[in-house]
Amino acid sequence: MKIVHAANELKPGSRKVCLAIGFFDGVHLGHQQIIRQTIADARKHDAVALVLTFDRHPSSVVAPARVPPLVYSLPQKLRAIESLGADHLLLVGFDKKFSEQSGEVFVRDLAREIGSIQSICVGANFVFGHKRGGDVALLKKLGGEIGFSVHGLAAVSIGGRAVSSTRIREAVRAGKLDAVNQMLGRPYAIAGRVVEGDKLGRQLGFPTANLDTAGLVPPPNGVYSGFTNLKGQSYRVALNIGLRPTVASAKPELRVEAHLLDFSGGLYGTELEVEIGEKLRDERKFASPGELREQIIRDIAAVRERA
Repeated sequence: MKIVHAANELKPGSRKVCLAIGFFDGVHLGHQQIIRQTIADARKHDAVALVLTFDRHPSSVVAPARVPPLVYSLPQKLRAIESLGADHLLLVGFDKKFSEQSGEVFVRDLAREIGSIQSICVGANFVFGHKRGGDVALLKKLGGEIGFSVHGLAAVSIGGRAVSSTRIREAVRAGKLDAVNQMLGRPYAIAGRVVEGDKLGRQLGFPTANLDTAGLVPPPNGVYSGFTNLKGQSYRVALNIGLRPTVASAKPELRVEAHLLDFSGGLYGTELEVEIGEKLRDERKFASPGELREQIIRDIAAVRERA
């Protein structure tokens, strides 16, 4: 999948473009339906399958106080979209100037810069443009004028409720990870760039990779079993999410720390994705570093048992 940052970089030549548009946080079952419809249209018409998404949540620009924590980091989202088989991805930088553009101008500019649009696929409740002034009805109106078809797909439902990024966030917070897996259509994972920590894990004999997960919705605090793939190799992971109550700190901060079993080497700067499995225990305070170390040994043994 080729990633471009402006529509005029696409250069589809004589081929038309089938386009999916959305923020696609989590790339859940509903999003997958939209993207797969786009790919099916493209194969039918010998067109280019293009997914358009944004580099940040629109609320981070238009309503910063209401921006939700995300299910996926941007690299995670891009990998999930690529796995579905799209030909190209247009990653739009969402900024103040873009947010002030009307829905109609947005679509007309896309059509002009892309060249020829065969179809646009979105969710039935999709809204876009300045003050959310555009919707599926506007897309259909412009499609009739410019010459593209429009799919406004109904949400996928599980248990009588629509699958949505909001519903998935709620389930992650509640620790209902089986439900999250079902709505994502894949195992839930948390990802972030590995940053330098205070090396407490190394001092205890169990070095950890500290993941920068700022902006993501975290599961409940505790210790989890997990897996990660690194350079083609799979590793079992003991994952700790929490405030580390055993470590004295004037301002406790949420940490996401991954100990990769049977791994040695440096990870700083790597974007590490950990598939979260079973919760092994809640977070708790230990009387001493030695007591904490003994518990870590038990946690790692529990991770091995669940492999």
